[in-house]
Amino acid sequence: MPFSINIDNTELFPVIILKDESTDTEAEIYSFGALLNAFSVSTKKGRRNIIDGFTSVADAKENITSAFKSAKLSPFVCRMAKGEYSFNDKRYKIQKFYLGEEAIHGLLFNAPFNIENFSSNEESVFVKLVYDYNNRNEGYPFPYKIEVVYTLSAGNKLHIKTTVINQGESEMPIGDGWHPYFQLGETINDLYVQFNSDTMLEFDSHLLPTGNTISNTKFETMQLFGDTFLDNCFVLKNEQSPACILKDKKSALQLSIEADGAYPYLQVYTPPHRRSIAIENLSSAPDSFNNHIGLVIVKPSEEYSFAASYTITLL
Repeated sequence: MPFSINIDNTELFPVIILKDESTDTEAEIYSFGALLNAFSVSTKKGRRNIIDGFTSVADAKENITSAFKSAKLSPFVCRMAKGEYSFNDKRYKIQKFYLGEEAIHGLLFNAPFNIENFSSNEESVFVKLVYDYNNRNEGYPFPYKIEVVYTLSAGNKLHIKTTVINQGESEMPIGDGWHPYFQLGETINDLYVQFNSDTMLEFDSHLLPTGNTISNTKFETMQLFGDTFLDNCFVLKNEQSPACILKDKKSALQLSIEADGAYPYLQVYTPPHRRSIAIENLSSAPDSFNNHIGLVIVKPSEEYSFAASYTITLL
């Protein structure tokens, strides 16, 4: 069968390998955090993993908050001003991880997801990971189920669909996103980059949206990234074109990132080491629980889905 799945239970949490046997393309997924730790292809120059991941599950468990590599962002994305928000006339304060004064990157980045289902056939292989959130002590007293389905299919394409189901008795605010770092070559300075955007959100000194937008057309067409530094949120123009294309001519690899309409924002961050670049599909703007930019409200028993895909092309 062209596609297969292997589950390794020897580490702290299960590690899932989705594989295209015909091309040797693999996606390595940790049930810890439901994070994508590797997405690798065979090239003329050897095997190349385009994800800046961890050395082991133990490494991820210990160091996930150092850079939030491949972290699932839920129930809020990026920064929340002072970790505080109001919803339906009640005030809440997040009780988890802070960077300076701001709570960041949600509550599920270290959640122990369970493997609910998996299967493979002639066309693809998938795994479904689930987690039930019901922690009323973290400043988000809204119980919900989150399902993450990874599907590897032909053409080196990895599709990721996230579904949240409100399991409470009241409506709940929700944001969703991912925090993967991509490494196509030795340095991101060599990347050619294109974003499906000509507009950024304006940030204040705390990297929180002001409510204004800024025109930025630099990467609306493919450009050499060079020494560009970004820690910005781009507004995508539509879902018909790829949200982002990364190309490294030296490694002869290209990555196309596509997103459905539920992910209208793209947060981009360049770490100081410049070996990889964070490209984050987001359902809302940072601090959306306060500014309501893109905030999703889910009613009791209702569900809401978000989907993105990564496709590697050998040049």
